[in-house]
Amino acid sequence: MLVSEFDYHLPAELIAQRPLADRAAARLLHLDRGKGVVEDLTFRDFPNLLRPDDLLVFNNTKVLPARLFGHRSGSRAQAVSAQNPAAQDFLRGRVEVLLTKQLSAAPPVWEALVHPGRKLGLGERIYFGAEASEGSHELKAEIIWRGTFGERHLRFDPVDDFFSVVQRIGHMPLPPYIDRPDTPADREEYQTVYAKPLGSVAAPTAGLHFTQEILDRIQQRGIETAEITLHVGLGTFQPVREQVVEQHELHSEWYQISEEAAQRIQSAREAGRRVVAVGTTTVRTLEFAARITPPNQKKVGACPEPAERWGIHTRADDSITAQSGEADIFIYPGFEFRVVSAMLTNFHLPKSTLLMLVAAFAGRELVLRAYEHAVQERYRFYSYGDCMFVE
Repeated sequence: MLVSEFDYHLPAELIAQRPLADRAAARLLHLDRGKGVVEDLTFRDFPNLLRPDDLLVFNNTKVLPARLFGHRSGSRAQAVSAQNPAAQDFLRGRVEVLLTKQLSAAPPVWEALVHPGRKLGLGERIYFGAEASEGSHELKAEIIWRGTFGERHLRFDPVDDFFSVVQRIGHMPLPPYIDRPDTPADREEYQTVYAKPLGSVAAPTAGLHFTQEILDRIQQRGIETAEITLHVGLGTFQPVREQVVEQHELHSEWYQISEEAAQRIQSAREAGRRVVAVGTTTVRTLEFAARITPPNQKKVGACPEPAERWGIHTRADDSITAQSGEADIFIYPGFEFRVVSAMLTNFHLPKSTLLMLVAAFAGRELVLRAYEHAVQERYRFYSYGDCMFVE
């Protein structure tokens, strides 16, 4: 299967640069995959699309202000001419770091994307906060591992409260297609209203449309809900660089399903009720959890034979149990969905793994036709854009 089969044309002006003042005023494209038809609604119609016995599952992760700006020490830089008056500025050039995954807490070690990556080698030190210098900084990190596409492992010097410092000096990690700097307002607007555990570097954007009013209406209808956690990292938004879909592999992301959530999800499945996932991260978490036996949460790859691909034993009964670990499941057409019956999702980038997931659920041709309709009707796309409900 070729990655090019998941391409579509999107005018740049349809990429939402800012959220709507009223989250629930977003447009909603209702896609009935059985009938193959679409309907133009608004998100305030969403509670009425749910059935009384549905279980609605949210990803309650909270976004970390994970974009840090600092300066390199220059200790590992190539020497420049002493006659060059800009030499010192070059050696201590500005560095942008996007924290993507915590690897260790003591000392803090993080996987990160670094720019400019080519100039930053092993042993280079980076200073953040205050004057971002050796004598005045709030965080200090050393590069201890270097990957191929800008990935680095950074080991930070211990501080009393690492996350508190990052919360203070960090910037919200808005996606690159939002062509503006982040603002203080993004700290609230780029979070779901039900966000709890801190750890994501991108928002689970389907959840951005919910307001307390919408949640209250869902509760008033007696619709059961559950919350799981997947901390969004490179596995969700990394680009597909291969030409063949099956050759792509996802980075793993940490997830957790509590005992209460597992019981609600499994009870709904056993009763034949729909499990409705809010967002592709929720879909991936649920489908991964149904395929892996704790405590073997390592790698379960893409369909159609995840166990054989990674040599891991999966449960025959595919029940959802309380668990946590690392999920890297890659869902594309041909995948057998075992848990999710319907999903709410935003519109995704061309040739992305998220678009492939939606295509696996509803069919590639039908999804691309729905996207073509959304373009013609001037829907707003991507993180701060409109959404689609697929059932």
